[in-house]
Amino acid sequence: MINRDDQPALRDLFKNDFHIGVALSYDQIRGDDPNAMALAEKHFNTISPENDLKWEQIHPEPNTYNFATADQFVAWGEKHKMQIIGHTLVWFHQTPDWVFQDESGRPLDREALLRRMKDHIFTVVGRYKGRIHGWDVVNEAIVPDGTYRPCKWLEIIGEDYVLKAFEYARQADPDAQLYYNDYNFWKPGQCQGVIRLVQNLQSHAVHIDGVGIQGHWGLDYPRLDEIEAFISALAQLNVKLMITELDVTVLPFAEDYMNKTIASLDPEVQRKLNP
Repeated sequence: MINRDDQPALRDLFKNDFHIGVALSYDQIRGDDPNAMALAEKHFNTISPENDLKWEQIHPEPNTYNFATADQFVAWGEKHKMQIIGHTLVWFHQTPDWVFQDESGRPLDREALLRRMKDHIFTVVGRYKGRIHGWDVVNEAIVPDGTYRPCKWLEIIGEDYVLKAFEYARQADPDAQLYYNDYNFWKPGQCQGVIRLVQNLQSHAVHIDGVGIQGHWGLDYPRLDEIEAFISALAQLNVKLMITELDVTVLPFAEDYMNKTIASLDPEVQRKLNP
């Protein structure tokens, strides 16, 4: 029987190289999974919340903020001397419809949506100023062909919604690290799109500290040379690089074999594709 107490901590093994991070769920933060939290305390030195700082969770209605779980998350990180990362301020997903509408349900104009974005960022970042050390300011704004992802932020504000989000985050906490986060960097178009996004921020003197790389990879992709290529390309931006998620899928995605993405989670399809 393995004595887990004798196992070295991951954070100690890599202490001279980089931080080792983990995402904490609602149940874990609220204390319903003490075994997981014991592992987190031992092995990791930086934490992110899975969902509890996303807009739909922390700001579900116009005049309602739910800070209880986020407060516990930050307090736990401080207690255990963790680097604390906030995820995420502006995203096309998990953002309530009301954010983009007025009281009558009509779409907001550009200036009204910018005011709403600024108020949200100032409220959330401001609450944890000096306590949350880094923020994923904007998440997944670029698609594989390198263009901006179609979404309400882009439709109403324009491409500079990313620039404005970073400006507001910098104003809300001048000392926090500010990151852009995305995936599919091994696809050249998407990688170049992110590079252009970061260069646009830099050309406008908008502060950005790093780029987060979501490693949603498979057993046979991306190739090591593709990983090296996009890391080398991003390194030319002179910002910090982080692997912000890392999972390796074993089964193939059904949409790679069929022309309908809705089949990807169908049990029968998965059984057929399971080698």
